[in-house]
Amino acid sequence: MKTVLILGAGRSSSALISYLLNEASRREWSVLVGDLSVQAAAERLEGSPVGRALRFDAGEERASREAIAQADVVISLLPAMLHPVVARYCLQEGKHLLTASYISPEMKALHPETLGKGLLFLNECGLDPGIDHMSAMQVIDRIKANGGELTSFESFTGGLIAPDTDIDNPWRYKFTWNPRNVVMAGQTTARYLHDGQYKYIPYQQLFKRITAVHVPGYGAYEGYANRDSLSYRDTYGLEGVSTLLRGTLRKEGFCSAWDVLVQLGCCDDTYAMHGVEKLTHRAFIDAFLESDAGVSVEDKLMRRFALVPHGAALTRLQWSGLLEEQPVGLATGTPAQILEHILSKKWTLQPADKDFIVMWHRFGYTQGGVKKTIQASLVATGEDSVRTAMAQTVGLPLAIAARLLLQGKIAARGVLIPITPEFYNPILAELSTLGITLVEEEA
Repeated sequence: MKTVLILGAGRSSSALISYLLNEASRREWSVLVGDLSVQAAAERLEGSPVGRALRFDAGEERASREAIAQADVVISLLPAMLHPVVARYCLQEGKHLLTASYISPEMKALHPETLGKGLLFLNECGLDPGIDHMSAMQVIDRIKANGGELTSFESFTGGLIAPDTDIDNPWRYKFTWNPRNVVMAGQTTARYLHDGQYKYIPYQQLFKRITAVHVPGYGAYEGYANRDSLSYRDTYGLEGVSTLLRGTLRKEGFCSAWDVLVQLGCCDDTYAMHGVEKLTHRAFIDAFLESDAGVSVEDKLMRRFALVPHGAALTRLQWSGLLEEQPVGLATGTPAQILEHILSKKWTLQPADKDFIVMWHRFGYTQGGVKKTIQASLVATGEDSVRTAMAQTVGLPLAIAARLLLQGKIAARGVLIPITPEFYNPILAELSTLGITLVEEEA
């Protein structure tokens, strides 16, 4: 009997576990779900006869190795910092490992040993990174196979809220992923290539220098650069391109309002604020503004950032409750922790809320001396706050890869990402049958 062990029963696990339970029922496999909370793991299994919940703590080596020893394939949805720990256990027990996280230097260093033991440690097989890699490489390889020469590549992905969810929300955004990662996003200098020039964006400028994106049928968006677009130049085989930019997508207007919080210093995580237990939301914002008796917080914001009354940016800040006299509700915290806590009160998905994934690629290339462009977009909508589009697009590529591996349909070994046809063709084909597909337009 084939067995797959899923580590982590958090918000991104629902679609993954559901898919593998269905496959296990059909194929006489078994599914183990390990989490610090056995109850959380059991809830994800929903009473399935082919599933079993167990407690898993990566810090407990003996128990962890015993759990991993029961499996043929391990899928880790644990925090990325724990993947190398799990990887070493998998090496010791001779088990394959799949994750949705970026490959760390520690993981890369395991490549020779993984190859030597005939194991696959597949990383970056979620949404972003994951579907973005696979969908991009499928188009890039096709262009090259048809005699085209790539000149530029731009790619943006965002997790938002569906058009019919919380229609009064001017940000068109809620937390669909780790809230801390959202608050801390972009706090290193971004690097990319534009028209043959190396470009750098320090954090203080990140949300000012945006790329306008139009997604057919879904309207206007804006993208800000990820930390290091250049790291994928060799990976994607784009050594000769003049433009290479990867980034995060948000609905139009988001970045200018978020930039106010960045410039104020609300995203700083390097020090603890004083008197947090007495702070209100409004006092938190005012703590970063100049002292000017008799001038309202709104007026200070408008004066400092050239905002207008009832304008889009100020409206977004007000809607989020940032200017209310409501107690923060924390005893201690850094600015970033306090901001995350305040935003979570309005930005947490409610049971009936639907999230929304948008991915957009633009490929520039020449063929036969003619300049051409392909724009490709992918959208996915969640069912509710549990069966989210984020869970689908992160979990299903991992689940499909696990099935293919268990069936002996993937021969690749080592520490890899899914950028070859062996991975992207079957995974993207099955995702398409599940309603997750890239739509292309060529000009």
